[in-house]
Amino acid sequence: MTKLKALASALALITTLGTTGAEAETVRFWYHFDNPENPMSALVDKFQKANPGVTIEAENVPWNSYYDNLYTALVGGNAPDAAMVKLFAQPRLLEMGALEPLGERIDAWSGKAELLDNLLKLNAGPDGQNYYLPIQYVVLYLYYRTDLFQAAGLQPPKTCEEFRTAAKTLTKAPETYGFGFRGGKGGWDQWGTFVFSRGAELKPGGLDNPQAIAANQWLIDMFAQDKSIPPSSPNDGFQEIIGAFKSGKTAMTIHHIGSSKDLVAALGDKVSAVPVPACDGKAWTSYGDESLAIFSQSEAKDAAWKWISFLAEPENNVEFVKATNQLPVTKTGSAGWTGHEKRFVDATLASLPFAAVLPQSSATADFVNTTWQPMMQQAMTGQISSAEMMKRLQSLFAQ
Repeated sequence: MTKLKALASALALITTLGTTGAEAETVRFWYHFDNPENPMSALVDKFQKANPGVTIEAENVPWNSYYDNLYTALVGGNAPDAAMVKLFAQPRLLEMGALEPLGERIDAWSGKAELLDNLLKLNAGPDGQNYYLPIQYVVLYLYYRTDLFQAAGLQPPKTCEEFRTAAKTLTKAPETYGFGFRGGKGGWDQWGTFVFSRGAELKPGGLDNPQAIAANQWLIDMFAQDKSIPPSSPNDGFQEIIGAFKSGKTAMTIHHIGSSKDLVAALGDKVSAVPVPACDGKAWTSYGDESLAIFSQSEAKDAAWKWISFLAEPENNVEFVKATNQLPVTKTGSAGWTGHEKRFVDATLASLPFAAVLPQSSATADFVNTTWQPMMQQAMTGQISSAEMMKRLQSLFAQ
């Protein structure tokens, strides 16, 4: 009987060891932080203490080679289990069959109710399914110089008509112009506030119709007729619009909360923000994303889900975004967020319900990266008409 008990104990021990070994998993995770105050080690330690069967190998991959490295690793079968990802990469990752669907996991996750409204919809794939778990975000809004508005007796505009009137009133050329428009690279999202809000869409027939052409002309007229946009605008990029706003050369511009600390350092309470104005009763603004994904070739999907959902929980998510100058994705985290001044957080949260993303396609990538900028510059300087500009943009989205 003693031998039988000893044998049973030995078998139990072997079973226990085998189970422990089966549960012990390693999750390889890629991310990109430029901030030297990197909170990842502390988050990994916290997670591993709560999940002793899972080891996280977190690698900070340089941003300038991030996606080249990721695509190469996926093709070579050596990809991480999970990684930070942006929406522009989602179509290609889906074409590669690289993404694990997350919808069922998100629906069963207790943290789903904490996510800010609209985030899951904004991050959904072209088929409506969720492959991304949001981790941080920004939304464009209207910055305005409170000192210049006060001197002119103006309130921040709520409609596009009020916006155009305010821009005219605030213009005292050549010292000051009403609106700092980014006509150079990356300015499509400012343009979208005034054109997408009036019904233009990146789809067949969505850009060269009379309504979209008129909306585009309305913005061009602010530059060419009202002269409330600086003459340099067709070539102005991010640095130029922010520099002009700081110096008082412009009274309004459009960007996101990532610029707020720099602007407050330069202007103090002379800068504030509100949602972009609504055109014809509808507002449109651009959503900037960062999410987490699990890759389909991973052999540790359950453990990878534990890790990425851990990062999206309120307390952990707040620690994560402290390194990125963006905003937490949870309601609790947003309510207690102190990483930016409250007026800019409020402007962001008020804008999120009508924030939007462009269709995920190669045509959209061409629109953003190569086509919009020269077309906008030529239209602003009178080389082509608004109708011709929109016709050329429409050619990217032909049936």
